[in-house]
Amino acid sequence: MHLSFYGATQEVTGSFHTLTTDHDTILLDCGLFQGRRKEAEAKNRVLPVDPALFTNVILSHAHIDHSGRLPMLPKNGFRGQVFCSRATAHACRYLLEDSAKIQEGDAAYINYKTARNFLAEVAAGGGKSKLSKDRLKEIRTLLKSGDHDLRKEVIEKLLHEHRLELIRPLYSLTDVEVALDHFHGIPFQETVAIGRDLDCTFYVAGHILGSAMSLLQYRQGERTRTVLYSGDVGRFDKPIIKDPCLDFAPEHREIDLLIMESTYGNRFHEPVVDMKPLLKKVLLETFARGGSVIVPAFAYGRTQELIYFLHELYMAGEVPPMPVWVDSPLATKLTQVFGEHPETYDTDTQATFLSQGLNPFDFQQLGFVQSVQESMALNRESRSHVVLAGAGMCEGGRILHHLRHKIHDARNTLLIVGFMAQHTFGRLLQVKGEAYAAAGRQGPAPLVRFYNKEYPLRAEVVTLGGFSAHGDQRELTRVIEESGLKIKKIALVHGEEEQSRSFAEHLRGRGHEVVVPRHGQSLLL
Repeated sequence: MHLSFYGATQEVTGSFHTLTTDHDTILLDCGLFQGRRKEAEAKNRVLPVDPALFTNVILSHAHIDHSGRLPMLPKNGFRGQVFCSRATAHACRYLLEDSAKIQEGDAAYINYKTARNFLAEVAAGGGKSKLSKDRLKEIRTLLKSGDHDLRKEVIEKLLHEHRLELIRPLYSLTDVEVALDHFHGIPFQETVAIGRDLDCTFYVAGHILGSAMSLLQYRQGERTRTVLYSGDVGRFDKPIIKDPCLDFAPEHREIDLLIMESTYGNRFHEPVVDMKPLLKKVLLETFARGGSVIVPAFAYGRTQELIYFLHELYMAGEVPPMPVWVDSPLATKLTQVFGEHPETYDTDTQATFLSQGLNPFDFQQLGFVQSVQESMALNRESRSHVVLAGAGMCEGGRILHHLRHKIHDARNTLLIVGFMAQHTFGRLLQVKGEAYAAAGRQGPAPLVRFYNKEYPLRAEVVTLGGFSAHGDQRELTRVIEESGLKIKKIALVHGEEEQSRSFAEHLRGRGHEVVVPRHGQSLLL
């Protein structure tokens, strides 16, 4: 048996690992790379292994950086099944459909800009003179129907005729539907065969609803090899879902290789119990100055956790009852997924809400924004409110429109409650906001550029790291050392190089054998 690592190697997106035996090749996650558009596009277009070689896929959880390339597999020869938890299978329908729509929309818009710029250059006679507004409007009318609808057939025909670059999405909604037919949801701690003499058992990872640690055992006569793939490991004592598993079956405790995430391998979060008071403080201070709180939040997990905390604060009357808006059709659907899987809730959620007949994800001040028109109206809302909008790393989605209308106003707060990967717009906002705060918020506000315009970042930028769905160094170490596992070797993935290497040194200092694989590296068991 050998393991090969092709994604999330010394970086935090694009999880893609393979386990190969004498008879089968199993893919562990098939995630999208996220970051700089051109770099991510190049990585995502090419699958490092022919999908026809995969017997089956093990999916740790539904986040797009772990699941986002699955629709590419069937149309490239994959005929197996995608094994995951039931909640993950449920959530992936919405997440993958949304991913396809975003890709189709992004591709169409880029193609529109290419066509528009080409026609403008032709109209200007190839020179640099600027066209009149009326002439530019004529060009837009040729390529657009109304203010928003693109004439895709006209645009694609124009690009094809003039041999201009035509961007196509990685996959379509039809590809998603085909891929979903391959999904097979299984309960936690139920062992299933995924290959010849090869089994898989899921244990709770505690990262998001349905997230799993995958234990794979390969039997060769009297010898058994065991690999535990952590996926993304959550935090302990967080609300809603159960903690990461520390109680493995006796026959699953001898681990030849642990593939462990290391997103926060060199960091320490605030205690979970401090999160609600810190959120309360941000809300009270922002509302007191007449501002609004803008939260870029992942649609699956982080949004529901914030709804949960806000519900508790509003129930207790600890903050003014300002409106809370979820401006994400995807998050709305995924909140329904949370409501349909109470079997995954921890005991506190059962006691606080379910025992009283309350839905944790519904309260009087909470509203869900559906249409683009509703979202645009919310952009213009001047009264204090809270808005949770996607995408979580500010790389696209409705959050950018809220930022465009709000970050120039010092009364508002940009609340960062999740990890911002390198080279994302969210990380840029975080770094510039923190630097401005460290300088006492004196002098001109830093400028950030998006939608082809510069905006002053006057809004206060606050990071609450304790909301992270990833365990920190202490919690990752706890899973390794307090679970009764006997681990021979650890491979660290899903962490930026600094985090992975620092965590590796920490673990080596505690007597563990650790490797930090490079892209394409293989380990033989």
